[in-house]
Amino acid sequence: MRTLVMPAKSKKQQMAAGAALAAKRGERSRSSLKGASKQMVKSMSQKQLEDFAKTRRKNLPLKKAKRRSQPEFKIRPRPQDQHGEK
Repeated sequence: MRTLVMPAKSKKQQMAAGAALAAKRGERSRSSLKGASKQMVKSMSQKQLEDFAKTRRKNLPLKKAKRRSQPEFKIRPRPQDQHGEK
């Protein structure tokens, strides 16, 4: 059975995973973590953190690109006829 490898999407994500992995292994104190790395320690397994941390940084962007949101379409009420007819 194959496991799905999840590569990091940015350099910051890869570095945060490395810090979280070090804390998970006991090489670094958990109290020294901040932000994303602190969240990663709680929510990810050691194998998942290893997958993120071993991602090569060479062609990664510094930050993950923000997702462009879809424009919101508002439903307008149907205008009523001026003569009172529907």
